[in-house]
This record gives sequence, structure tokens and C-alpha cells, in this order.
Amino acid sequence: MDALRPRTLVELGTHTGFSFFAFAELADRLGLDTRLFALDSWEGDDHAGFYDESVYESVKAIAEADFPHRTELIRGYFSESAPRIDDNSVELLHIDGRHGYEDVREDFEEYLPKVADNGVVLFHDCYEFREGFGVHRFWDEIADRWPSFRFHHGHGLGVLAVGTDVPDSVLAFIEYANSHEHEVRDFYAQLGARVTEEYVVREQAARAGALEAEIADLRASTSWKVTSPLRALGALRLRGRS
Repeated sequence: MDALRPRTLVELGTHTGFSFFAFAELADRLGLDTRLFALDSWEGDDHAGFYDESVYESVKAIAEADFPHRTELIRGYFSESAPRIDDNSVELLHIDGRHGYEDVREDFEEYLPKVADNGVVLFHDCYEFREGFGVHRFWDEIADRWPSFRFHHGHGLGVLAVGTDVPDSVLAFIEYANSHEHEVRDFYAQLGARVTEEYVVREQAARAGALEAEIADLRASTSWKVTSPLRALGALRLRGRS
């Protein structure tokens, strides 16, 4: 984000919004005027699993509360939503939809005309080799056609500089990364692990706080107070048996 400083970012496949809101947060911190578009059906698939309406409602609530002037959610299938994105307008395209070989190839070919002259395409799950995951196959076919670099951690992230006028800062990073593969991959893997750890800790703290609040509400409720003599009687019986 810092090297490219995109004015328009499109994400194909947003799910719970983790990466999408990371992009939005970075745009805020860097003082960029980036507009971000999240494209998803919010129905799920055979890789991510299928889910109910609550996932979309959660993403929508965060977008409206935290990034109302920066983000737009476009709900539907990628092929249906393509006409809503102008050709030669997307400076950063993140492809993270269904991960079959045919799926990712179709997504790339359909949205490549949308990418601007200075554009970069990111491919998630390009280092995932489980059955049914074909992004790595497609990546191997196209990675040599443009300046590129592939991270291995987190199922893989491919960086493909497809534009004809990509900023020197991006090209310099790709060149350095390819000549220092292990150093760069280890560095970013460590950063990712740190973010993941902090996220898990916050989630655990939030869940613990929610549980404590529920317990406090329960103890303050009328039913808890009414059943207090019954609980005390039960405790006395248990002590009598010991």
C-alpha cells in the first residue's frame, strides 16, 4: 500500500473483511485517498464454507462505522459485478475468491482489463497445495510474464506487477525480494505471526469480557435473585454428602 499508494482498490472475495479492512486502515494511516470496493456474494463456497446473513451484516456494520467515505460493498457474483468497475481504473486488485484453477483464471482474465497502467494484482492462496486449490498452478503459468514475487506464509500471497507504468518503488521491492528471498519471506512471516497473535489475544479478551458481562447481567436479573434460595439449598445438600 505504501509503495503503490493506490487510488482505487478492488478485492474479489472479502468474506469477513479481515484483509479488506486492513487495506482500509492502512489507507487511513498513510493519508491516502484510496477508494476500496469489496466484491462478494457473501454466501460462501465449498472452500470457505457456506454461512448465513450475519457475516455480510457484520462487514457492512464495520464499513459504515469505521470507513463510511472510503469503502463500498458490491454484493453479487464477480462476473455480474464486473460492469460496475471501470476499465483501466484499478491500481490494486486482490483476488481471493474461489480457489480452483479455473476459478482464479476466470477472475484474473475478466478483471485484468480493469487494472490501470500502474496496477498490481495480488493472489491469495498461491502457496496452498491441498486438493481443489489451483491458484498455485495458475501462478506458475503467469508469474514469469510480469515482475512478480510470492510469499509463502499464510497460504501464500503473490504480487504481480501487470501494469506498464508500475511505480519504481514497487519494482524495486520485487527485485530486492527476488534476490533476498529467504530474508524477505522470513521478515514478513514474522510480522504476520505477530499480527495474528495480537488478533487472537484481542479476540480472547473480547470474548472473556462479553462472558463476564453476560454473567453480571444474569446475576442482576430477577430470575437469578428468585432462585438464590434454591442454589443455597443445593449447596447445603452437597456439603452434607461430603
